[in-house]
Amino acid sequence: MNISGRTEVYGIIGNPVTHSRSPALHNAAFAATGLDKVYVPLPALDGAAAVAAIRALGIAGASVTIPHKETVIPELDSVDPVAAKIGAVNTIVRRGDQLHGANTDWLGANQALGEALELAGARVLLLGAGGSARAIGFGLLEAGAMVTLASRTPAKGQELARQLGCPWRPLAQAAKQPADALVNATSVGMGPMADQSPVAAAALANFPVVMDIVYSPLDTRLLREAAAAGCRCIDGLAMLLYQGAAQFTMWTGQEAPVEVMRQQLSAP
Repeated sequence: MNISGRTEVYGIIGNPVTHSRSPALHNAAFAATGLDKVYVPLPALDGAAAVAAIRALGIAGASVTIPHKETVIPELDSVDPVAAKIGAVNTIVRRGDQLHGANTDWLGANQALGEALELAGARVLLLGAGGSARAIGFGLLEAGAMVTLASRTPAKGQELARQLGCPWRPLAQAAKQPADALVNATSVGMGPMADQSPVAAAALANFPVVMDIVYSPLDTRLLREAAAAGCRCIDGLAMLLYQGAAQFTMWTGQEAPVEVMRQQLSAP
């Protein structure tokens, strides 16, 4: 990689970002297409300050991850209608001196889950009440799935369910009801909770397909126990790949080199 004064800088803002596979993903894509761009981790404790830094430093675009997907919105010059409806931004695009917000999480989730089942008419139990759950829930409902939301925090989960227009159930109760797929959009399974699963192993037989958006670690306890229960498992790299490909196209106007990006994510 030959970095010069003309190299455009992209990055990922969030806390933490040390585990992120996005730099490797996007740098492989930039290299494969011969673009003079580089993508770096940008750890940020404050979402508003991070957006101000993007402005001041002339950063060309950014991914946004936990916990800033919602807090960056007031700091942007514009937000596309889908991201506004979702209420979360995971992509910042520079347009001249303006910063525009978008969301590709729902695209990535739909494409990843859609490889395992027909989304229209599918019954999906979605775990979580944060920005990722909001985006995934929106996307699934747009695709015609029947979504039930479950979360550890009743108030936040019930509010998100109201906004999405879908039912909410307490997590322990919801996991007892069979569905076509279960999607974990919580942080359970990563970091300090890496040895935990959001669902009891005994309940996983209720779900033929189990998808976990956590990708660090890749082999989460949820997916290990789901595989043991005979479920078809979708790990977090599938959603990362497809949402990242959509980001690449937003930033460059070019079709993403999906196979190159897939190979990069598959590399040890």
